[in-house]
Amino acid sequence: MAVGRSAFSSDTIVIKSPNDKRLYRFIRLHNGLSALLVHDPEIYPDGFPLPSLDNGDHPTEEDDGDDLVDDEDCDDGDEFDEDEDEDEDEDENEEIHEEEEEIEDGGSEKRSKGKRNSAQTKKAAAAVCVGMGSFSDPVEAQGLAHFLEHMLFMGSADFPDENEYDSYLSKHGGSSNAYTETEHTCYHFEVKPEFLKGALRRFSQFFISPLVKADAMEREVQAVDSEFNQVLQSDACRLQQLQCHTSSGHPLNRFFWGNRKSLVDALEKGVDLREYILRLYKNNYHGGIMKLVVIGGESLDVLESWVLELFNNVQKGPQLKLEPRKEASIWEAGKLYRLEAVKDVNILDLSWTLPCLHNDYLKKSEDYLSHLLGHEGRGSLLFFLKAKGWVTSISAGVGDEGMHRSSFAYIFGMSIHLTVSGLEKIYDIIGFVYQYLKLLRQVCPQEWIFKELQDIGNMEFNFAEEQPQDDYAAELAENLIFYPAEHVIYGDYAYEVWDEEMIKFILDLFSPQNMRVDVVSRFVNMPQGCQFEPWFGSRYIVEDISPSLLECWQNPSEIDSSLHLPLKNEFIPCDFSIRADTAPNNHAKFSSPRCIIDEPWMKLWYKLDTRFKLPRANAYFRVTFKGGYDNVKSCLLMELFIYLLKDELNEIIYQASVAKLETSLSVFSDKLELRIYGFNDNLPLLLSKVLATIKKFSPMNDRFKVIKEDMERTLRNANMKPLSHSSYLRLQVLCTSFWDVEEKLSVLSDLSLTDLKAFAPELLSQLYIEGLCHGNLLEGEAINISHIFRRNLTVQPLPIELRHEEYVICLSASANLVRDVAVKNKLETNSVVELYFQIEQEKGSGAGITRLKALLDLFDEIVEEPLFNQLRTKEQLGYVVECSPRLTYRVFGYCFIVQSSKYNPLYLQERIDNFINGLEDLLNELDAESFENYRSGLMTKLLEKDPSLTYETNRFWNQIVDKRYLFDLSEKEAEELKCITKADIVDWYNTYLRKSSPTCRRLAIRVWGSNFDPKRAKIEREPVQVLEDIAAFKASSLIYQSI
Repeated sequence: MAVGRSAFSSDTIVIKSPNDKRLYRFIRLHNGLSALLVHDPEIYPDGFPLPSLDNGDHPTEEDDGDDLVDDEDCDDGDEFDEDEDEDEDEDENEEIHEEEEEIEDGGSEKRSKGKRNSAQTKKAAAAVCVGMGSFSDPVEAQGLAHFLEHMLFMGSADFPDENEYDSYLSKHGGSSNAYTETEHTCYHFEVKPEFLKGALRRFSQFFISPLVKADAMEREVQAVDSEFNQVLQSDACRLQQLQCHTSSGHPLNRFFWGNRKSLVDALEKGVDLREYILRLYKNNYHGGIMKLVVIGGESLDVLESWVLELFNNVQKGPQLKLEPRKEASIWEAGKLYRLEAVKDVNILDLSWTLPCLHNDYLKKSEDYLSHLLGHEGRGSLLFFLKAKGWVTSISAGVGDEGMHRSSFAYIFGMSIHLTVSGLEKIYDIIGFVYQYLKLLRQVCPQEWIFKELQDIGNMEFNFAEEQPQDDYAAELAENLIFYPAEHVIYGDYAYEVWDEEMIKFILDLFSPQNMRVDVVSRFVNMPQGCQFEPWFGSRYIVEDISPSLLECWQNPSEIDSSLHLPLKNEFIPCDFSIRADTAPNNHAKFSSPRCIIDEPWMKLWYKLDTRFKLPRANAYFRVTFKGGYDNVKSCLLMELFIYLLKDELNEIIYQASVAKLETSLSVFSDKLELRIYGFNDNLPLLLSKVLATIKKFSPMNDRFKVIKEDMERTLRNANMKPLSHSSYLRLQVLCTSFWDVEEKLSVLSDLSLTDLKAFAPELLSQLYIEGLCHGNLLEGEAINISHIFRRNLTVQPLPIELRHEEYVICLSASANLVRDVAVKNKLETNSVVELYFQIEQEKGSGAGITRLKALLDLFDEIVEEPLFNQLRTKEQLGYVVECSPRLTYRVFGYCFIVQSSKYNPLYLQERIDNFINGLEDLLNELDAESFENYRSGLMTKLLEKDPSLTYETNRFWNQIVDKRYLFDLSEKEAEELKCITKADIVDWYNTYLRKSSPTCRRLAIRVWGSNFDPKRAKIEREPVQVLEDIAAFKASSLIYQSI
């Protein structure tokens, strides 16, 4: 029952895009809590469902609408995964991405349970942002705010079971997440819409009556420690902690992550952690500093009544006033810090301390400067320093992390990635930075540049793509901390006030006396007397920068004539008309792409967007080259060619990206994937420039040396993280064509520009292109795009027999394979077990695929949360505990993965096996109601609306890339699920996962952390086939035929 009325309520205060159909109401409760209620009309497009029993007052499991079964929306987000500054840019080439996994040989694999896959309905979501974070940690218990965040998930007075919240969300197609920043902590979830109130009931208790049980605290200390161990070998995190460690006397001088040592040491010093946590909670978790966002399909009145009912008992407190705070300077001036890197990286990091600019968000003066200092066009610092062969990339600006954007200060950073020769020119590079800063002072701030940024901000605001609901809820809740209610959406986009004097004021703060210099490299000669950062154990040295050099930088004697302001951006769009408004009516009946060109040289798919109606389009192409993957040498030469091409295109691509027209070029075996996406007005212009460059491109020796060095560095850095290493090793076993990283590195060292120039003409002599044009484009415009290809790439078509096909090893009946490998990084203490079960190859193009996929996905839906609860929450094996279906070149599999710094791989595998063996009881004991919840939850996920054009395009594109062309696969799978019973799932489990079954085929990849000896694998308790000679194993194995 609703409790009273709001202290304040307004339906008109929030400024929103004219294209945003959602309704917003801002309210404030009498306890001080501010809430933004969002009615999304697309959640229940056909009208509200019948009220669930959960609209009553009883917080019992039976009352949460479990009897409602329909085919609506939902999604299974990441596991509880708090914010962490996980990895730096150079990790991109070795990451395993959810939509498509790319290993160094270009091989690909997909998780078979897609997210946000179809167009039926949407999810509900909520978030709470509390205006308190790690700056509130007591010195004697560092990491306490983060630990408190963990503990709120561990049960409340009304819902004492530790996994009640996660279990409820899992059963009803939902997920949750949380993160702790320096000055705020954010919690958010999403769920099937008719279960929103039940989820809110459980969620609200985080902020009213958490139990903070002593036994749960002991286990969650290990979870915090495991999370810290995830980032222990991250160079980005090591640098951040060094900057904190050396900020003596400043609030930054903290250890924000927390770990077992920081928390257990506090206990040993007599600190009562539970008392400290409860005190931190009582002092800070009150309505005055809480911001709530609820997104649902119900009316604003209903959502408001729920918030009043469920959050009225949050402790009352004064309103948060986010005022800038004065502090002493963060770092000592005139120092250079050299940090020993884990990876093969060379990074020059420059930081300047600015005052807090929270209240000047309408001016965005710091963004004006980041636009210029991080520019990549002609006349920019990057363009100039790349020409010298010293630098490969520059990023500049105030970071989004709380450390860089706090009430104490804004920290403006420049991260400059160096070549080996650039590492020797650090002081020269800094000198050129100050030359460019002097140029900016001389020419004065330019209003036309600000106007460009303003135009881009306005068009992004007016035509913003929707995000997933939980991401949007979290973003809005965080924005309520920083912006007044009217600008909770608009604030991020607003360039309202041109303030030349403010820009000049900030520019004057870019002085050598206000600059911190960090160099991160493996090539740092550490003397005997080097220092150690205490939490990460990183080695570093501090050098004095000579006063004469600081004086020289303060006022450079000259400015190189190659440095100048950017030219006006020709890619900023002018035409925002919507093609669907003028297209023939018959386009509306096509829910999937149509093939409009099917020729030996090109196959082109097309779909006009009639749903989102934004001036955006996505054009994706895969260009297959001749002989690009015949052997390791051709593979490397093709990669060199593409990376050199990207380097040549950088100026054009960057200018377009500033105008929100993006380009990506990626290599997949013998294919170049070219994606151009964003505002459609200048898409043909950009494509023309890209293809014209390809047509006339001839690599030069100076850039060849730099790109080759960068490729070598990427290969040396590959597989440094145990999780990506384990996936790499698994695919190396399963895929017939897989060029090993070490082999690639060896061959690459001998390749020359002469080799590349001899190879390129043959590579480009025959091509095959398959593409998709989707969005705000008429069919004629899509055909014109095909003509741009024809005009620029006039070569013969590549026959199908010359196109590379990947084949997958078919594991033998009852296979029980093991591969043991030590971690690549000798300081890495994390071990990983990845236990893979090979299921079957996709069969046919219809019912066979959908049934197999439905069984796999429903099994995953049922076991995912129990696995996490058992191995992570209860046993605390490690921070990463997950399972998921896998699709490797259309061969289904299923993986269980655990990463741990505490236990060796033999023990981890034993615990995984124990869980798998126990699944028989779990499945047999699953009652009909629970099974139906899981099934309907999965159906909801499958039928969830794509939140944006980009999600829809990617869904279509995955079907094209896999050559399956089942654009309605999700709907078909949802329909198939109606016929699947619990007995089918039990049978599937017994067939593929029970060791006694001949169709149970296992491959265990075990990556051994440096604190364990892989030789212990010899004490294996059961018969296994140990894989040592991978080439011999593949040669003696059967393979699946290509589909």
